[in-house]
Amino acid sequence: MTAGTGRGKQPATREGGTLVLRASPGRPTAAVLLLHGGRSDGLEPPPLLDLPALRMRPFARAVVRATRGRDVLVAEVRYRHRGWNGTRCDAAADATAALTRLREHAGAVPVILVGHSMGGRAALRAARDPLVRGVVALAPWCPPGEPVEHLAGRRLFLLHDESDRITSASESWHFVRRARTAGADAVGIPMPRGGHAMLRTAGAWHRRTAELTAAMLSVA
Repeated sequence: MTAGTGRGKQPATREGGTLVLRASPGRPTAAVLLLHGGRSDGLEPPPLLDLPALRMRPFARAVVRATRGRDVLVAEVRYRHRGWNGTRCDAAADATAALTRLREHAGAVPVILVGHSMGGRAALRAARDPLVRGVVALAPWCPPGEPVEHLAGRRLFLLHDESDRITSASESWHFVRRARTAGADAVGIPMPRGGHAMLRTAGAWHRRTAELTAAMLSVA
């Protein structure tokens, strides 16, 4: 990962996806990585104008505001491929690679992962990294059988509108119960509106995510 300060800087990519810095203090004491959504399958790279990535921009801004003055690095992860792609789990692999580059740049600082849809699934998978203290998963894709054993000791918040027709809120709540059994501090939060794209009452999604992220960083 290339060192840098300020917003919008894009470090060079290696074996994983790219990190786009939204806030990069000189000596970060913590970090937040945001992971956007995608598709179940797709080996092509995401387009330059990628709506799932754009959807995370206001979440990044909300987190930057909520952590202002606390030397928190905020970055968005860009994937090599558009899809999850079965057992390859490309988005999860890119999230793990991003954590490695973050460690090279900032040291062993506590990290919160914020992921939407496929990015939520990737965040929950990547939470096995010892740097990760917690995850905020937004309308996550949590199919049956997702691993939970590695989440012991992590704080998890899964936010879902139960009218979501793309990913299943009931599967999110089932994941929460399984994660609790495995030793995670997991909470499911029903959101009254927003659907999968979180467009209706978007401000409520942004605020809730920023508040939960800032609270977990305070504990960390």
